[in-house]
Amino acid sequence: MEVIVKTEGTDMLSRVAQMFENVIHQGHGSLALVFLIGIIFGGIIQYTRVDKFEKIAGFAMLKDTIVPKMLFLAVGLTSIGLYFMIEAGGAHYHVKPIMWQGLIIGGTLFGISMAILGKCPGTGPISIAEGRIDVLVGAIGGLLGGLVFTLYYDDFFKPLMGESAGKLTLPELFSGNEHMVVLIYGIVITLIAIGIPKMELFDEADLAQLPEEQRPDKK
Repeated sequence: MEVIVKTEGTDMLSRVAQMFENVIHQGHGSLALVFLIGIIFGGIIQYTRVDKFEKIAGFAMLKDTIVPKMLFLAVGLTSIGLYFMIEAGGAHYHVKPIMWQGLIIGGTLFGISMAILGKCPGTGPISIAEGRIDVLVGAIGGLLGGLVFTLYYDDFFKPLMGESAGKLTLPELFSGNEHMVVLIYGIVITLIAIGIPKMELFDEADLAQLPEEQRPDKK
């Protein structure tokens, strides 16, 4: 009789291998296309300066609205474009199940972490590429947190996340009117982005580059 002993180490390695295997077969396009999209994304982030600590921290203190304006605009336009691309067979996505308990706990921790570090998973790597050591330390902490989550998911984190409420989407709640719901939702979110008043929190480097008449302290 053969006995197979499965250790935590081998279990973690198999999960990591499965993760890469899933990504490889999801059909995201060629490596060159993914790389090009990454460059464009990084360029937009740097142009809007939302990779700076003042943008995220200012948003948390309600003193800077560049981040919510950008997010609402991106969500509004993308929700329309992506939905109709999926309907046409040009794109696909994977809806995650809703776990209210886990969402509340995770969202709270995520918000606190963003306010402290002044970065999010999208802007963090861009700041690291700019040579910011504080963000690198935060990223290492995030990787260690992911390791802990992976190792103790079944024993601790899975029960903590609560029961699944299923894979719900907004169009499913309005059966027969999915296209109109998505269109209205996207337009409303885009209008909210346009309507949010513009407020900016500048650091010393930003202020030095602004013309004197445009500096907040000179108004």
